[in-house]
Amino acid sequence: MFQGCLGCLAVIFVGMLNRVMLTELGFPGLLVGGALALEQVVAPARILFGQISDSRPWAGRHRTPYIWLGSALFCSLAVLLIPLIFRLHAAFGSGDAGAITAGIAAICAVVACYGLAVSLATTPYLALVIDLTSEEERPRAVGLIWCLLTVGIVVGAIATSICLKGLDGVSDPALLEPALFQFLARVAVVVFALTVFATWGVEPHASERAISRSEDREDAITLRDAWRLITCSRQVLVFFCFLLAFTLAVFLQDPILESYGAEVFGLPIAATASLSAVWGVGTLLGLLLAGLWLVPKLGKFSAARLGCQLILLSLLLLAGVGVLADPNALRIVLFVFGLATGIGTNATLVLMLDLTLPAVAGTFVGVWGLAQAYSRALGKVMGGGLLDAARWVLPDAPAHVAYGLVLLFEASIAVLALVLLSRVSLKQFRADTAGNLDRVLAAELG
Repeated sequence: MFQGCLGCLAVIFVGMLNRVMLTELGFPGLLVGGALALEQVVAPARILFGQISDSRPWAGRHRTPYIWLGSALFCSLAVLLIPLIFRLHAAFGSGDAGAITAGIAAICAVVACYGLAVSLATTPYLALVIDLTSEEERPRAVGLIWCLLTVGIVVGAIATSICLKGLDGVSDPALLEPALFQFLARVAVVVFALTVFATWGVEPHASERAISRSEDREDAITLRDAWRLITCSRQVLVFFCFLLAFTLAVFLQDPILESYGAEVFGLPIAATASLSAVWGVGTLLGLLLAGLWLVPKLGKFSAARLGCQLILLSLLLLAGVGVLADPNALRIVLFVFGLATGIGTNATLVLMLDLTLPAVAGTFVGVWGLAQAYSRALGKVMGGGLLDAARWVLPDAPAHVAYGLVLLFEASIAVLALVLLSRVSLKQFRADTAGNLDRVLAAELG
């Protein structure tokens, strides 16, 4: 349920505010994209937050206090951003350079702090999943978590559409600001309440945890020791690079998808907005299929390989349907792409959770989260940048050519992900890190 709440707030925070800033308030696109990307730029903090949750329990619990604190912060910061946006709009109207600079700095700071708060909540949450599940249970657990995330995104989009329908065509800041503030404040209260409800009593007290040896205690590991562990194996770097490539192969087209539907397929605004829903439904089914059947039957590596291969095929088809300019063909391919994304995401996340050590689960989850976050930020920048570059190189080419080149580049990243996946070895990772863990603990305990 926590992932569903986070997905709901995320789609409202990013999607709705992105639309309002660009369309109703007329902010520069570079400002909007750059500011929102700061949510991912602060991702290195995931490593620190993971290690802190490993080593510093609150009231005898390592995970849930940090989940609650992070949730309270990101809910509050999301609401705080509304008045800051409208103050900046007023500064643009007045032409006051000092006020404009201060407004931009304030918005960037709040978005960065929002990203820190999300990291503070989500890293211990995934570590809690490792704490409470066995290797055999994780495929189903991961499938359920990401299904709820997808459902939350859909619910957030529907809630925004219904609750703010009365604002269609309204661009007066005096009307927009109070309506958006009240809506987001209500959503934030509901999200935080559901987060506390979903995680209440889930984590056992530290005294109830089964620990076989005193030196296995998580609070025996310092941040410096944890960093030595995650750099002791070449497999950490290989899997980190795989996560970068996989996430880029899934999300690089995200910032240009709706424009692709509009310019190449002639779809109106409402129809292009539904493209993400088609992709989301396919992703949801792919997550369920992988978690309940494919990963248990084929194994983690085979399922991840199948997901990457289907993503590669989907991207090639997505580039190809631009020639046909058939909206129905576009929807079918996007559904297949979503299905491939769900399969690959489930298998990759199961691998991610297995490529950890229980004694430093939060730290390793922070490292893997860092790879995913930086890929998402890079994808936001690269998607639009590559499209601009293709248009500049081929100014007279049909619209589908520029988009096709971006999608083919994304397909090449999927090939790279397949190559990197073939070099990941769970056995080698465990051999490298487990031996080094014993040495670190022995040195720490003197």
